[in-house]
Parts: sequence; structure tokens; C-alpha cells
Amino acid sequence: MIKNSKKYLVYLFIFTALVSCATNPEAQKTDSTSAVEFWLTNPDKSALFQKQIVTKTTVTGGTVPVLEVFETQTFQSIDGFGCALTGGSAILINQMEAAAKETLLKELFATDANNIGISYLRISIGASDLSDRVFTYNDLPYGQTDTAMAQFSLEPERIDLIPILKQILVINPDIKILGSPWTAPVWMKTQNSSVGGSLKPQYYSAYAKYFVKYVQEMKVAGIHIDAITIQNEPLYGGNNPSMLMSAAEQTTFIKNYLGPAFKTNNIDTKIIIYDHNADRTDYPITVMNDPEAKKYISGSAFHLYGGSIDDLSKVKVAHPDKDIYFTEMWVGAPGNFLTDLNWHVKNLIIGGMRNWCRNVIEWNLASDPNQDPHTPGGCTECLGAVTINGSSVTRNPAYYIIAHAAKFVRPGSVRIASTVSSTLPNVAFKTSDGKRVLIVLNDSQGIQVFKLVAGENTLTYSLKAGAVGTFVW
Repeated sequence: MIKNSKKYLVYLFIFTALVSCATNPEAQKTDSTSAVEFWLTNPDKSALFQKQIVTKTTVTGGTVPVLEVFETQTFQSIDGFGCALTGGSAILINQMEAAAKETLLKELFATDANNIGISYLRISIGASDLSDRVFTYNDLPYGQTDTAMAQFSLEPERIDLIPILKQILVINPDIKILGSPWTAPVWMKTQNSSVGGSLKPQYYSAYAKYFVKYVQEMKVAGIHIDAITIQNEPLYGGNNPSMLMSAAEQTTFIKNYLGPAFKTNNIDTKIIIYDHNADRTDYPITVMNDPEAKKYISGSAFHLYGGSIDDLSKVKVAHPDKDIYFTEMWVGAPGNFLTDLNWHVKNLIIGGMRNWCRNVIEWNLASDPNQDPHTPGGCTECLGAVTINGSSVTRNPAYYIIAHAAKFVRPGSVRIASTVSSTLPNVAFKTSDGKRVLIVLNDSQGIQVFKLVAGENTLTYSLKAGAVGTFVW
């Protein structure tokens, strides 16, 4: 009799549970949290871009913020996320032992589940200040000129940069590459120096040929240049190398020389203007206000050593048919993981995307423990996304900042609308394969609990102060 009673109670419990599921919509929902991926970086480094086990939790009492995405409201397409592969970065990577080099390049550029999939690179046309020396592709003895570009040569890049780029392209053939010059050959400039000076008007045609030769010769080397900027930081002439170029000069150069030269030579490489700080949006607006120059221009590029990331939207409002790119922001050595992670994710990954950027590029990919190599007078405190010491690798703030976006927001993704929050700034995307991605920063001083509306599920999460989470479903 006792055994039969136990069976009766078991049957009664099962029947009651089934009735409850049939009458309670919440009870019918299965815990599909496994369909949501959650990748976390904590500022105390207790989690460094680590995939988390998602558990469904409930919160009782109080008001919990809700973050939701809105797929029907779409914005710009995304070209990618990455770093500047400076000449110094290429040298350090190329000097690694073969196995370690291959492992690092796969980790950085492969698109499979175990790697971060950097999808956009910026390289210098000639030397940047993070090269081991100053050079261009047409350096001549004092007093000589070469307007026909007969002596143009990529030879300085054939030891390190071009071999590394070709290895990267084997790993990720679709990676986009942007080229930026720090200076024209000194014989074209108003002073015979790699530092400062301007491009002499009589050499505008020759400099246009220089760009044409660059794109053509890189193509011969197996490297497609997706875009170029006209001049890195054209309003600052104190770097080594550097060159000044006013908005009026850039307008004239594009509409009368570079644009027509690209058209004549059937070059599809994008022309991107400005490439300097957000506090001078008048510069790119002025250039694009000239209709003859504008017809050759794809968009404008920005750094954030001055101004606000929100300033970029002023350019989009002024010229909504042209794109916005984010091409440079450094992390200063030795780095502060908490503040660097917070500032860069908030301003670049989230802020840049919410202000129409098609890409985000960190400066720079790699340095050694002393922040070398650099030119005489070049940056001495630029911390690489990775530090390379022989064949050992240390991952720094920019690595994790870029990883949170690059791995999941692949080229061809589209930014979509999401809840605006001051304490939980975020940005959302829909990928080309139909997934949704939400990148969230806890920009408060304490733990933030919030609900994420992910498809048919509302899931509850918490982030530590300063933590970053990427959610994919």
C-alpha cells in the first residue's frame, strides 16, 4: 500500500507539471541561454576575452535596466576592426621563430573559433614614426628630381612588411588594407627635410604618380590596397616623418591630380581625406564642399587626440553620402588596463560605431618591451596591441579592445539600433549570416545588473564596473 501511494504521488507531480506548462506561458519557455554566446573582459583581468557559461538568473525587487536591439533600424555597413601594421611591427613579427610567428599570425588574423580575426589593417606608405628609419619609395640625393617616378621602388618593404602581409593574406585573403603616407619624398617638399614642410605645387602631378605607382606595385606584389589617405595628420608638422597639407591644398591635389590619375589608370582604391583629429571637422567638410574634389572621395578619416567622437557625426550630416573611418588612437605605455579598456571601448568601439565609422583601427599592432622600433623623434611611448620580446608575446589593452568587436562583427555586418544607456553604453550589429551582436560596457562605479532582450528570450546578466561584454545570438 505504501509503494502504491508513492507511485500515485509521482504520477500526480508529473501531471501537475504538465498542466502548469500548458497554462503558464513562462513555464513553456525553455532555457535557451546556450544559444547566446557571452564573451567577457574584466578590468581586474580575472577574465580576458573569455567565453562564459551563460546561466539564466532572476532578479527580485528594484528596477533593472533593459537592453534591446532593433533590427529594423539600420545604419552603416562595417569594413572591419584592427590595428596599424607599422614598419616596426612587421620587423618584430618577422624576426620571431617560424613556429611562434605562424601561431601569432593565426591568433591575430584567422577567422575560426580559436582566434580573434582582425579584419582591417593600416600600413604606412613609406616610413611612419614607428619605422626603424625614415624612408620613402623615391629617395634621391639632394638636388635631384624624378617626376616620372622612374626610380620608384618598394625595395624597403620587401624584407619585412610585404612578406608579413603576404602571410596574413594566406590566413585571411579578404582583409582590408589602408595605406597612409607620413611624408612625400623630401625633394618634393618646401624644405629638404622629412620633418614638416609642405608639398610644392610643381610636384603635385609627380606625387599623384607616386600614389599610382604605389597601388600598382603593391598589386604586383600580391597585395590589394583597399584605400589610401592623402596625408597622415596633415595639420601637424612636428613628427618624424611628417608633412603639412591644408584643406585647400588637399582639395586641389585631389580634384586636379590624384583623382584624375586614379581614374586614368583604372585604380579602384578608395581615396579618403583628412586623417587627423575630430576637433577639426571643418577640414574634411571644406574639402568635400568642392564638388570636383568630392566626386573622387570615398570618405574622411579621424583620430581622437583632440575633439569628441560625437564630432564625427557633423561630417556625416554635412555629407551623408560619404563614409566615416576611424584610423588611429594610441595606448600610452606602460598602459593602464582599467582606464584604457574603458576609454577605448566607450569612445572607439561604441562611440565610433554610433557615429558612423565603418572601421576602427588601433595604433599600433606590435612593439618591443622598450616601445621600439621608432624613428629619431618618433613615438617613444606607443604601446603595441602585443609586446614582442624575441618570440614571446604579451597581450596588451588594444588586443582585447579590438578582439571584442573583430571576432564577431565581420566585414559586411550592419550596425543596428539598440537601447541608449549612460551607464551601459552599447552598440549592436546584425551580421551577414543573420546573427546579432551587442557590445556592452559597464561605465558605472559598481556592478550593473541588466536584462538583455535576445530574440524571444530576456536574460539577466551582471557586469563588474569597467567590464566589457560581447553577446552573440
